[in-house]
This record gives sequence, C-alpha cells and structure tokens, in this order.
Amino acid sequence: MTDLHLLADAEERPMGQSLRRGLMLRCPACGKGHMLTGYLTVNAACPACGEVLSHHRADDGPAYLTILIVGHLMAPLLLWAFVTFRPEPLTLMTIFMTGTVALSLFLLPRFKGMIVALQWAKEMHGFGAAAREARGEPALVND
Repeated sequence: MTDLHLLADAEERPMGQSLRRGLMLRCPACGKGHMLTGYLTVNAACPACGEVLSHHRADDGPAYLTILIVGHLMAPLLLWAFVTFRPEPLTLMTIFMTGTVALSLFLLPRFKGMIVALQWAKEMHGFGAAAREARGEPALVND
C-alpha cells in the first residue's frame, strides 16, 4: 500500500460518502474503480486506486436487506392493486412476480456494495489494518 493510502486511512473515513459510493458499485476509497467483477463478486482490490477490498464479510446481509425492502414495497402495492382494480389472479401474480424479481435483482448488488462500503468506512474485518499499524495502534482482534 502506498503512503497516500496510509495518509487517507489515518483520517476518519466518511460514512455517507462511502455508502453512496457503495450504492453506485464503486470503490469506497476513491469512488472511481468498480467494486464488483461480476454480479456479486467483489474485486480483490480496486482497479483504480489499489485499495484492498478482499477483507469484506457481506455474507447474508445484502439478501436480508433485499428481502426486507422488496417485501415492504410489494406487499402494500399488491393489496392496493387487488382492492382497487380486482384483476384476474393470474394477471396479478404475473405482474407482481415480475416486479419482485426485477427489483430484487436490481437491489441485491447495490446492497452488497453498501455493506462492503460500511465495513470499509468503519474499518471492520481488516480494512484499515495497515493504517492502524502506521499510527502505532494495536491490531484489532478481528483483523
């Protein structure tokens, strides 16, 4: 890692900016490089600035958030559409299944980007370990 990264890591990492960059699927450090190589595969390092992203531990968080948001959006819409328009059940099911799948596929990688960015901003799971060593701080247990 370069001295520039150590200086950037020595300062507090901005949470809001990191989350916005994660939502846009960009590197939380520079905002220029792509965070994901495929649909959900996180790059080992940012192609633009070289920030190591392999420390992430997103696990089930993105899927949980996707289910939470999609469920809370689609359930009231389904009830409203049924009560207001009284469509045929097959029509209603087709429309809402398509909408649910499309919204889920759209949100899942963005939530993964946000969780990785959150971990980067809070220096969780090894993010920022080199900066802590440069400042003379002890390594955290989880690093």
